[in-house]
Amino acid sequence: CLPANQERFANGKLVTVQFHPSAQVVMTAGHDRSVSLFQVDGIRNPKIQSIYLESFPVYKAHFSVDGEQVIATGTHHSMFFVYDMMAGNIIPIPKVRGVEERFLRNFELSPDGSFMLLIGTSGYLHLLSMKTKELISSMKVNGRCSASAFTPDSSKIYSYSKEGEVFIWDVRSRKCLHKFEDEGSLEGMCIAVSKNNQYVACGSSSGVVNLYTTDVCLKENRPKPVKAIMNLVTSATCVTFNPTTEILAVASRDADEAVKLV
Repeated sequence: CLPANQERFANGKLVTVQFHPSAQVVMTAGHDRSVSLFQVDGIRNPKIQSIYLESFPVYKAHFSVDGEQVIATGTHHSMFFVYDMMAGNIIPIPKVRGVEERFLRNFELSPDGSFMLLIGTSGYLHLLSMKTKELISSMKVNGRCSASAFTPDSSKIYSYSKEGEVFIWDVRSRKCLHKFEDEGSLEGMCIAVSKNNQYVACGSSSGVVNLYTTDVCLKENRPKPVKAIMNLVTSATCVTFNPTTEILAVASRDADEAVKLV
């Protein structure tokens, strides 16, 4: 197929490429301060539109679960933007009351569309209402948090710390249900939960991705991985399951073409 964004290549590093949840549309966003949408037909992939965010290199962008909004955080900002695709409005969210962070970069959206989780510094996790973008509650892991993932039913959050520990939170009570050590992890980088809630994948700075079954994660403090994937030689920066939980993609942004399908 032709490049998805062939009608408008980015002038800088791309940080997000994501398919729309229901339409034949792909979004790209990156350091050239823009978010672009393309109609994906595999033949021409015509550009639908590009949104330019003044002096706001994008760190991460994500479609909302209903596909009506795009949320974008910047590389060096404490604010974020919401692009309303129906109205065509760009809505700045200058400050979330109760969230004292110099930078807001990494975030996750819950699969049921109710919550936005901001991954702060010093181990703080801020749970916001997706509807109002207001703070519901904050949680804190020991050390620094590098990545988080919601379970498919949006009832729990797995948070992976830089120190190689995984904390499991109950979304409703915001209590820590359990924590476990990721085997052999010197520094946690990325985490994913499979769509059928059967597996958890933890990727570390050594390039090893450990695959666990969720039931041992909830019970044991030092669970044994069902598989340790050693194919990456640089740090694992992205892990993601396909929708049917048959394939796990592991990737590293530190080397060219470092993507493996397991």
